[in-house]
Amino acid sequence: MEEDDRPRPRGDAASKLAGEDLSPYSRDELGERIALLEAEIARVEKHRRSVDAHRDAADALFRKPAR
Repeated sequence: MEEDDRPRPRGDAASKLAGEDLSPYSRDELGERIALLEAEIARVEKHRRSVDAHRDAADALFRKPAR
């Protein structure tokens, strides 16, 4: 079985982060965390655009011709 075919585990990393207690973090540490999360959001958005472009190309290739 291919790795991509396996079911995803419940409780992904984002969900675990959302439940984490933030009280032990200093103001500076929270700022660093925000910067890391913003960078991760940008990375995910870039990947999503790539996936969308790939899907659009596949749809255009396999679309039935209009009559």
